[in-house]
Amino acid sequence: MEPENIKPITITGEPMRVAVSSRGGSLDAQMDDQFGRCPCFVVVDTETMLYNTVMNAKPHIIEEYDQNAVVAIAKSGANVLITGPIKVNLRRALQTANINIARASRGTVKEVLEAYLQKMPRRTYLA
Repeated sequence: MEPENIKPITITGEPMRVAVSSRGGSLDAQMDDQFGRCPCFVVVDTETMLYNTVMNAKPHIIEEYDQNAVVAIAKSGANVLITGPIKVNLRRALQTANINIARASRGTVKEVLEAYLQKMPRRTYLA
């Protein structure tokens, strides 16, 4: 006999803050696939879809641009970064800061965020 009132619960994990390298400060802005040289990052809370913009300090100074971007992402509280190709040493620095990295090359911030969230594994439990 199967129990009544069983509801499936889909769990995607903890609420996330996802940073997307961007050319502008909104969900409709185009993502920028140049991690260190993008003007800003749009950081989105995936539970509420509220976002804020984190400016990339000094993206025009070549010697410092990559490290400035790593620091900006870490300070934003993001636990996922969506960006273009990234150097191995910067990947390690982000991973050390417990920031997962996903790759995208084009689209708006909202489009790449939605594509990322659709690919996330989901587990269904019975409650």
